[in-house]
Amino acid sequence: MCRAFALLLLACACSEEPASSPKASSSLEPESEPSSESVDLHGEWRRWVETPQLREQALARLESVPRFGFGRRATAEEIAKIDIDVMPDGTGLPEGRGTVERGRALYKNQCVQCHGADGRGADYDALAGAGAYTVGNYWPYATTLYDYIYRAMPQAVPGSLPPDDVYSLTAFVLHLNELLPADGALDRDSLPGIEMPARDGFVYDDRAGGSELK
Repeated sequence: MCRAFALLLLACACSEEPASSPKASSSLEPESEPSSESVDLHGEWRRWVETPQLREQALARLESVPRFGFGRRATAEEIAKIDIDVMPDGTGLPEGRGTVERGRALYKNQCVQCHGADGRGADYDALAGAGAYTVGNYWPYATTLYDYIYRAMPQAVPGSLPPDDVYSLTAFVLHLNELLPADGALDRDSLPGIEMPARDGFVYDDRAGGSELK
């Protein structure tokens, strides 16, 4: 995501006309006010994401940026280790399978100290129950739960769980929220099909900026 945003900024910068040479000014002449115009990053981001040609142009420009003489290009294997984003439609989910039963045991060993025996919270946030921001009450996509557990949990050793364990923990947390039965199981095909109660509570922010309200 950071690389994509950097490419966007580069594309915006390169699309501007070269600035003319500054005129010599007398100390008696006031400097002109800075322009109030700014790049609509939200609109540019949408245009960049939806237009493959613009992305290719930005990548080409990135190759022409001067090098600083240190570091090296990341290998495909190194990129693959952090390229683990999971999209709402399930894109990015790995092969694997997990069950509520297996997740219950994993939760007891890995998660209960922070989130409580029944997911109602302890040292850290509640995952289930009547709270406003629990998984069942607030999260719009079940796939986000897998993504977060996979990259950030357990807190002491984030990213250490294999896919089967992540599917199992995801299944158990969904079970705590009454979204999966006790004998339920999940894999890359079934997880995106879980319909979250808050699914329709979010809308895409397509405002162009300024004083427009929505």
